[in-house]
Amino acid sequence: MLAKKHYSVRETYWIAHDAARTVRHFARLRARGGRFAERIMLAVTEVNGCALCAYGHTRFALDAGLSSDEIRGLLGGVADGVPDDELPAVVFAQHYADARGHPEHHVWRDLVDAYGKDQAIAILGTARMMMWGNAVGIPWSSLLSRLQGTPDPGSSLGYEVGTIVGATFVMPLAVVHAGFSGWRGEPLIRFETDPRTAA
Repeated sequence: MLAKKHYSVRETYWIAHDAARTVRHFARLRARGGRFAERIMLAVTEVNGCALCAYGHTRFALDAGLSSDEIRGLLGGVADGVPDDELPAVVFAQHYADARGHPEHHVWRDLVDAYGKDQAIAILGTARMMMWGNAVGIPWSSLLSRLQGTPDPGSSLGYEVGTIVGATFVMPLAVVHAGFSGWRGEPLIRFETDPRTAA
């Protein structure tokens, strides 16, 4: 699997910040059963194209009870096997990843209308955790492919090493910043179309 997206150190910082803001909501959704969370995470991984995350979450999804066909479909961008009541979450996760973590306001509103605000935030937290995994996993995947003699044509050694090293240094700062953002009562989500509109 070749990476479809590459994230800068700056983007990785904000992805980590946002994931840290909603990690407890992700944990709450995950505790209710792994199938729903894994569908969301596979949908995000498909959009970003992270080989390491696809491999790891295929195993987690199988353990959670998803069929091989459904996993293959989700990693191919097809949601045929997703239950109707989980489809809005999978669609949101795909959009969230495609928008690089800056969803359209109306897509968020549709998610809240479908699930209620608490459950929508748990879905958001799950998508964000996978975005963080992808942002870190993509340069690692590309570097491993390079070392095996099949470099990612959309990547470079400088990007891979620079992002891995940079992400390692900014991650603790992003987590501290997330705590400060929560303490200040900043919104959990901002939107690309109108940054003043937040939930």
